[in-house]
Amino acid sequence: MNLPEVVSPEEWEAARQDLLVNEKELTRARDALAAERRRMPRMAVEKDYRFDGPDGPAGLLDLFAGRRQLVVYRFFYEPGVAGWPERGCGGCSFLADQVAHLAHLNARDTTLVFVSRAPQPDIQRWKARMGWDIPWYTVTDDFDADFGVDEWHGTNAFLREGDQVFRTYFVNNRGDEAMGSTWAYLDLTALGRQEEWEESPAGYPQTPPYQWWHLNDEYRDGT
Repeated sequence: MNLPEVVSPEEWEAARQDLLVNEKELTRARDALAAERRRMPRMAVEKDYRFDGPDGPAGLLDLFAGRRQLVVYRFFYEPGVAGWPERGCGGCSFLADQVAHLAHLNARDTTLVFVSRAPQPDIQRWKARMGWDIPWYTVTDDFDADFGVDEWHGTNAFLREGDQVFRTYFVNNRGDEAMGSTWAYLDLTALGRQEEWEESPAGYPQTPPYQWWHLNDEYRDGT
């Protein structure tokens, strides 16, 4: 293995400072991209998509669980997946292991759910084995085909205005590999992190950073 050279503490710090310039540039570029994403046009969802859930049939609006935003990850778990029905897609499972506590997303009026073609008994058994508590629904119609996730994985973001649902963003392939953290999911949404430092259109909900952050058992009524 051809490892980098060994240097003095002073030389190491100088090298770190040089790299930090590029890292800061990347952070600013990521923030600018998220700001551009918040200005994407919306697409009205006109179909009445139906799902099976742990509590029975549900519509797309039900997946919001009363919140304003919804992030839907299509988990590749169905007949045809290697290891079915004892196991789901390895990459999707790797992502699921990284999902942060959902209370933080919920506090920003955002719900995360998984959807698959697998029947609910298989989903519940798979969730129990892996220790996941993410809400997970069964696709029963054209939802996956209509939203670009009929043959693989992908993440769609939606915004609700009353009973009208809008599609606001979609990412798949390697764009999914960064998912899992609260910040990664919020940066995909139409409203973003909803913090005052963000460059968002006028009138978007925003609060000071840090002040809304709490321990996952300290939020009240999901806020």
